Amino acid sequence: MSDVHHYIGGRPVEGSGARWGDVFNPATGERTRRVALGGAAEIDAAVRAASAALPGWAATPPLSRARVMFKLKELLERDASAFAKIITEEHGKVLSDAQGEIVRGLEVVEFACGIPHLLKGEFTEQVGRGIDSWSVRQPVGVCAGITPFNFPAMVPLWMFPIALACGNAFILKPSERDPSAGIRIAELLTEAGLPPGVFNVVNGDKEAVDAILGHPGIAAVSFVGSTAIAEYIYATAAAGGKRVQALGGAKNHMVVMPDADLDQATDALMGAAYGAAGERCMAVSVAVAVGGVGDRLVERLEPRVRALKIGPGTDGDAEMGPLVTRQHLDRVRSYVDLGVKEGAKLVVDGRGLKLQGYESGFFLGGCLFDHVTPEMRIYKEEIFGPVLSVVRAPDFEAALKLASDHEYGNGVAIFTRDGDAAREFAGRVQIGMVGVNVPIPVPMAFHSFGGWKRSLFGDAAVYGGEGVRFYTRVKTVTSRWPAGIRTGAEYAMPTMR
Repeated sequence: MSDVHHYIGGRPVEGSGARWGDVFNPATGERTRRVALGGAAEIDAAVRAASAALPGWAATPPLSRARVMFKLKELLERDASAFAKIITEEHGKVLSDAQGEIVRGLEVVEFACGIPHLLKGEFTEQVGRGIDSWSVRQPVGVCAGITPFNFPAMVPLWMFPIALACGNAFILKPSERDPSAGIRIAELLTEAGLPPGVFNVVNGDKEAVDAILGHPGIAAVSFVGSTAIAEYIYATAAAGGKRVQALGGAKNHMVVMPDADLDQATDALMGAAYGAAGERCMAVSVAVAVGGVGDRLVERLEPRVRALKIGPGTDGDAEMGPLVTRQHLDRVRSYVDLGVKEGAKLVVDGRGLKLQGYESGFFLGGCLFDHVTPEMRIYKEEIFGPVLSVVRAPDFEAALKLASDHEYGNGVAIFTRDGDAAREFAGRVQIGMVGVNVPIPVPMAFHSFGGWKRSLFGDAAVYGGEGVRFYTRVKTVTSRWPAGIRTGAEYAMPTMR
């Protein structure tokens, strides 16, 4: 068993060692290592290291910063298989899913490689007689990222590549449930030539989070996690004058119209609802069956859910792995119990799943509810597990209203052959990311990721152009070279004539 410490100033740092957390292999239920839980002292040390490195890094030409990103891309591709194993060992997701996570993170690194173009400012000649004006984007300073357990590599990669490419220093606080991916990222950045102190990792729990929110040396905070914590982070950090983007929970709907290709829709629901054991902020957890399509859809889903190949993430045949911790397993199972009490029809019950040789693992079989109604808690609340609820809607307008009225507004999809219905739905639905015959509409890196309503606190989405704007500030310069002209003091508001 090895311990996971911190990474500050370009090297591993043990910290105080006063508090520790346990890291488990979700497939076996065994504790595999400990993680040091840092607090105010470790965060302060990271801020001091970042602040010392910041001026030199901010003054580094954008092209040179881009070359570090190019090298990081090369190293991530080189080590992709080994990196995926690190993710699977601590999170539990199947290896193919872990590899896909790395690819989606790499897309942001590739986007950040274009930072010399993305940071180009604007110039206007002769805004007034003999006066020019131009604007530039400059780094905000020391930034922090607080990231969730479900994507220990991808979500950090959604944040820090753009932050670093824009000239900022960065402190990562990964989930204490699967912390090793964050340390591996720091090692790869050092190998890529990033100067010491520009990127730091402090492992910890709420104590470390509160230290980040309260530290005056941190200018911006990025967060992905549950809505309750996102709201807390937004309110606390903003009150301290920090720039904040805080992504919260989701209850993603997939609307299945009567004219949809039901085989395609069933395949889409299986992957989107049960991939990564439902532990995705973009997982589809509600299927809205429109008109008379409900019975036919459930008839197709039931045998597929029962036949899910469930096993340890290292099993090449497994389609779904375990949940991340026993506490989370108990929480998801309690929602299945609740759905039965609320009167939903449990078509497939995965609560009794036991795998030979993995009896202590955190496994739950796929669960499928039918006849779920909007009044039920299993419809309203984010379960974050392999539980799919089918809701019946009489028509298009009712389905549109269901998706739009939910307090979360992260992602939604519609499956249909009708282009007019798809266009109408995409235009009117009150959700931040929309898929048309695409179940998980995570935008590519050159767009931006972010939901609406209680799925995003703050006005900036993640990565893409939104990321560049979040991690930079605009400075506008107005300049005149008087060439010997002396006009004397001017006491009126200056005008450009």
